[in-house]
Amino acid sequence: MAASKNQFEFQDHLPLIEEKLGGDGLIGELCNGFRLLMDADKGVITFESLKKNSSLLGLQDLSDDDLLSMLVEGDYDGDGALNQMEFCVLMFRLSPDLMEQSEFLLEEALEQELKNSHR
Repeated sequence: MAASKNQFEFQDHLPLIEEKLGGDGLIGELCNGFRLLMDADKGVITFESLKKNSSLLGLQDLSDDDLLSMLVEGDYDGDGALNQMEFCVLMFRLSPDLMEQSEFLLEEALEQELKNSHR
């Protein structure tokens, strides 16, 4: 997929968000991004919803081919759309810095979950 300038700007913000908000905050922001891009009736990101709503995240300059490539790259179950988990995984994959930090974030989330379950 051809990388546009806007994609790199978006990618560069993810490590900053994680640094300022922590792992839970980053996941929350990714969930907010998912909700902005998803088709409200279907509960997933479709090509049409991505094209319609991409300007909300500064991605309006991406071509239809770029948008379709993004969907295909993140669509692990092959249904032609991105569910919330697929979207979050894709965003981590598009940010090399976050890929390096993802193991730490996973451990942090698991520790928090364990603490919450023992209360």
